[in-house]
Amino acid sequence: MPLPETSRFQFASGLSICHVLNGMWQVSGAHGRIDPERAVDAMFGYHDAGFTSWDLADHYGPAEDLIGRFRQRFVAERGAERLGDIQACTKWVPHPGPMTRRVVEDAVTVSLRRMQVGSLDLLQFHWWDYGDRRYLDALKHLADLRDEGKIRHVALTNFDTEHLGIIVDAGIKIVSNQVQYSIVDRRPDTKMAAIRSSIAGRTRRWRHSVSSTASHC
Repeated sequence: MPLPETSRFQFASGLSICHVLNGMWQVSGAHGRIDPERAVDAMFGYHDAGFTSWDLADHYGPAEDLIGRFRQRFVAERGAERLGDIQACTKWVPHPGPMTRRVVEDAVTVSLRRMQVGSLDLLQFHWWDYGDRRYLDALKHLADLRDEGKIRHVALTNFDTEHLGIIVDAGIKIVSNQVQYSIVDRRPDTKMAAIRSSIAGRTRRWRHSVSSTASHC
């Protein structure tokens, strides 16, 4: 039985996703051997049940490669015209250091190749060291790559409220900040919710730009 329409929402312009995403963290290691063909079989099962949205990362082992395999088989069995039924939200988590255009573009190119896509649906960026402000350089280059069509939407993952504000004040357009949020961990309801409301109040452009999202496993 297909999921009801209420199981999906408009996450960003041109990107509708499921409220529940298929998290691919488990393929990053320490969970046993992964048979790629069986993994792709399982991905078809989730997709056909209506869970068409995937949360992954460049460092989740073969996660991006599995999306590529899934898409390749999907085209062979169902046609390229239906590839839009799949939403793949990846992450880029670089080691802090120089963030030149070349460094950033090379990383995006690797994800494009592994996932076998012409443009990334959503790239969520994380930075380990707030003392190194070159995360702003990386985000500015990601924004340029978005404007050039290599990325559809730029987002963040696990940025705190202070640095989220710095990024927004730098004029970098993001669509979300994926953070830990559940019935037992409501921390984003304090400061982060306030900055979201503040941004929305200043300009309509940011009305849906910063949100807490849960993707999961």
